[in-house]
Amino acid sequence: PSPQITPIYQSPKMKFSLLSVLALVGTASAFNTPAFAPRTASRFTTELEAKMNVADLSESDLKGKKVLIRCDLNVPLDGKTITDDTRIRASMPTIEYLVGKGAKVFACSHLGRPKDGPEDKFSLAPCAGRMSELLGKEVKLAPDCIGDAVASMADGAAEGDVVLLENTRFYKEETKNEPEFVKKFAAPFDLFVNDAFGTAHRAHASTEGVTKHLSPSVAGFLLAKELEYLDGAVNNGEKPMAAIVGGSKVSSKITVLETLLDKCDKVVIGGGMVFTFLKAKGLSVGTSLVEDDFLETAKAVMAKAEAGGKELILPSDVVVADAFAPDANTQVVKSDAIPDGWMGLDNGPEATKEISAALSDCKTVIWNGPMGVFEFDAFAKGTFAIVDVLEEITAKGACTIIGGGDSVAAVEKSGKADKMSHISTGGGASLELLEGKVLPGVDALAESKVPA
Repeated sequence: PSPQITPIYQSPKMKFSLLSVLALVGTASAFNTPAFAPRTASRFTTELEAKMNVADLSESDLKGKKVLIRCDLNVPLDGKTITDDTRIRASMPTIEYLVGKGAKVFACSHLGRPKDGPEDKFSLAPCAGRMSELLGKEVKLAPDCIGDAVASMADGAAEGDVVLLENTRFYKEETKNEPEFVKKFAAPFDLFVNDAFGTAHRAHASTEGVTKHLSPSVAGFLLAKELEYLDGAVNNGEKPMAAIVGGSKVSSKITVLETLLDKCDKVVIGGGMVFTFLKAKGLSVGTSLVEDDFLETAKAVMAKAEAGGKELILPSDVVVADAFAPDANTQVVKSDAIPDGWMGLDNGPEATKEISAALSDCKTVIWNGPMGVFEFDAFAKGTFAIVDVLEEITAKGACTIIGGGDSVAAVEKSGKADKMSHISTGGGASLELLEGKVLPGVDALAESKVPA
């Protein structure tokens, strides 16, 4: 049975008890005090909370049933060797729960981008092997994701069996959500669980299409946890709330930047996008990356922050280099004194101190995008300093959310991933959820039967 733990965030239509999910997923260590205060939920939050999750199903709903679960097993490989099994481990709690309830579990996922049919290098065989190790029982790999062989394995499965279907993207119909393919894909199964947050922003056959044929279709624990943290923090996070938005381009982050500026008290700008803002202020930026088409956008963001009484933080000093290379010549300069022929590639030490001070009293912090080119040691200090300050405030009870992409890679590289409240498994999905967009893979799930 699920542990009975009082949820720390509860709204009128709450369906996901965050700490109950965390207890099942086993990542509650960084959660010391309530991070989400009850506040008026937005339309989008309410929509998410009205969805069913796997814990809403009774044992009789699951026992002996053939359950199709969409996982995100798109892991990095070196040949046939998995170099990072984070996504596989993140999928285990829901699979273990289904096994414990006597379901016959059929997991599916994509891996890589096969161009034209099956390719051995994109086989999910390594994932089946790692899942077997984690579950302590054999996970058989089906030879396909549709067809007679899959139907035969489904008919012959015993309660508690786990089978991994072969790569869904061996069929181009998967990403096209082609109706006939969807019908074949869903045919052997009784119900559907979506636990793949990383692909929830795609209306593919295995994320959205199958919900038209399998009922109920519900969220898994990982998907529920992602929605709780990312959407819950943005719409209901305890104040003061800050967002750290980094990355190279304003164009790719403008929507999330504007959304977070509406919600947060403080917004830190970092990465290459800094220099579009600095140029918009009339400053010289040398050969730094600038999107001239977004100078007016940057001006509008700064004006919006000022009008709303929000603190928009740009670095006061930067590390500049004479080339984009790990061994380039470097110097630290004030952000209003970048010399010609030099490019900014990281925050400077004064900027880091100012950002650390600004974050020190925050109760909720959402981070999406690095402060510099952290892949090169010479330009990594600004990014890893953010990791350090987030570790400190998490220990004091703040809720810290690493919202996907390169910021996740930076935290993982620092060795401090377990010190954060939540590390998102989604890249594009994290960004779209933070932008306030409805995710097709979530929207397609069954509505909660609990009345408002």
